[in-house]
Amino acid sequence: MGQCDQCPSCKNPRSNICFLNQGKSADGLMSDGTTRFTCKGKQIHHFMNTSTFSEYTVVSQFNCTKIDDETPLSSVCLIGCSFTTGYGSVVKTAEVKPGSTCAVFGLGGVGLSVVIACKMAGASRIIGIDIKKDKFEKAKELGATECIAPQDTEKPIAQLLLEQTFGGVDYAFECIGNIETMTSAIYSSNYNYGTTVLIGVSGLSKTITFDPMLLITGRTVKGSVFGGIGKKFVPQLVSDYNAKKFDLDKLVSHNLPLEKINEGFALMRAGERYALRLQYVLYISLLLFTSY
Repeated sequence: MGQCDQCPSCKNPRSNICFLNQGKSADGLMSDGTTRFTCKGKQIHHFMNTSTFSEYTVVSQFNCTKIDDETPLSSVCLIGCSFTTGYGSVVKTAEVKPGSTCAVFGLGGVGLSVVIACKMAGASRIIGIDIKKDKFEKAKELGATECIAPQDTEKPIAQLLLEQTFGGVDYAFECIGNIETMTSAIYSSNYNYGTTVLIGVSGLSKTITFDPMLLITGRTVKGSVFGGIGKKFVPQLVSDYNAKKFDLDKLVSHNLPLEKINEGFALMRAGERYALRLQYVLYISLLLFTSY
């Protein structure tokens, strides 16, 4: 998440989206409105201002931050997107309190990062929800207290959670990007004070509809991009990793060389991974690690 540190958005502690950087990033251009890549004479756009599926890249200073020299890049690359997105959604966006009850919809790289952060925040009950039950063992290893497969219950998952938590969970995190799952997450939060954080990115032109009474009673719905964290916080996360305050290595299911990038995408789409990392000169990836 590039930041110029000069615009009103960057100067606001509640924001991590740079006003000057946002439009160019969406267009696949550098912050100055240009692209620096060509292939066989054709222009190539920059993905999220980084384009790191390459041995060399050109990156704006807005998108650079210095980290500890001794950091192993093969693990800390996950801070480039998935871990920070999940972690920040818990500690910054939701501000999970000790002793709370949390539901995590989707146990991919981001969802498991949410689980880690909920445990670090002192949540007493962390419920993982996924249709792939082979993810449950890893989720429990990282801190989930229980896991539910929606296909194994006759009741809608939101109703089940409402009944099991006496009115809904304190915090619900949607890490998939599915409209129906987003709605379930909102319904499963406590009707009086529950907070739902929408992390997953839905498809284009998708809309969500729900009864406004869901919010009138006191629920809160928030969105979170990169966990609401700015780039200035990234070096601190790296230092925390080096100090062994959390373990990123457990999030990695495959190690692939860059030439097998298409195999990595195939694994990601199949859901047979927690997170993938590519071993090359540059490790950071803002796309591959947003795997759910």
